[in-house]
Amino acid sequence: GEDAYYRQRPTLAIPAPSDRRRPVAERAIALDDMFALHPALQPLYPLYQEGLLAVVHACGSAERSRSHFEAMSAMERGVAEAKASIHSGWIARHLASTAYRSGSPLRAVAFSNVLPQSLRGSTDAVVLQALTDFRLALPKEAGVTRVEELRRTLSQLYAGANRQGVQQAAQDTLQVLQALQRVDPAHYRPAHGAVYPNSDLGRGLLQVAALLKAEVGLEVACLDRGGWDTHVAQGSTTGWMVGNLTDLANSLAAFARDLGERMRQVTLVAMTEFGRRVRENSALGTDHGRASVMLVLGGGVRGGRVYARWRGLEPHQLEEPGDLRVTIDYREVLAELVLKRLGNPHVAQVFPGFAGKGIGIAR
Repeated sequence: GEDAYYRQRPTLAIPAPSDRRRPVAERAIALDDMFALHPALQPLYPLYQEGLLAVVHACGSAERSRSHFEAMSAMERGVAEAKASIHSGWIARHLASTAYRSGSPLRAVAFSNVLPQSLRGSTDAVVLQALTDFRLALPKEAGVTRVEELRRTLSQLYAGANRQGVQQAAQDTLQVLQALQRVDPAHYRPAHGAVYPNSDLGRGLLQVAALLKAEVGLEVACLDRGGWDTHVAQGSTTGWMVGNLTDLANSLAAFARDLGERMRQVTLVAMTEFGRRVRENSALGTDHGRASVMLVLGGGVRGGRVYARWRGLEPHQLEEPGDLRVTIDYREVLAELVLKRLGNPHVAQVFPGFAGKGIGIAR
């Protein structure tokens, strides 16, 4: 709802909801008098209307380097700036400060090639690329009896290991294998007609849904979706960004549809390390900026509204050299969710040095 937006992005701006010169499918979707969704995010609009989805705008960290590595490092460690001396991840500290309720080996899962920094320092985290890949390497014709025999043999073998670390690692692996038997990922079928995109994010969320429904004790899951560094040919209502947003929207919408009422027991946060510069560049893209957006979806969320302390997009309202100002610390959102959704009162341990009071996003 600002004229400055259209002046700053003469090529990349999304047509306003009221712009009758453009087809409805190309216009932004109004959330209120000021903010709107990109039309590619239309699958999320019903969730917003239902009060399951909240949008947090102009949020971010105090890290001003505009370096992907440093900004991501700060956020995953739950600190203000990358130079902070804290090395463990904020989710790892959350897990360490709360009771291990289920005793499950699948308490915290990351669908990734490496352990995310947010989980570093946790002894409870499991890193998987796909649930179906985590299995005993046996011929396809091996029957259930053969698999069980091998599991028992391995358990007995490692029970006598001389090195305690080897024994514990073996036991943990066998426990994960046993827990995954309950999931049966190869035969999982989404419910309520949900269709996940055939993308890394879509496949990852499908597997999270499978774990949740199997009730294996999952408390935290981490996924990553790259490809947002749109310096060149970002696009407007078509192009690179539209593909990213379509995948994001369809993946989140499928996840919510698949879980149904169970979604009210789940809280999903989508966040990024920083936003983009307000003004488009000469390559019809946008450069690294400062403030960005968080999406919070699920139960216990005061959804159906945009949370923002909005300064505006006029040049004098921006942070040099032309970026949206950070007016909401990302930890205000996460700390409130840790306290109210995860039931962890030890917020000071999870986010050391942070004294924010939240924004009222969680019930």
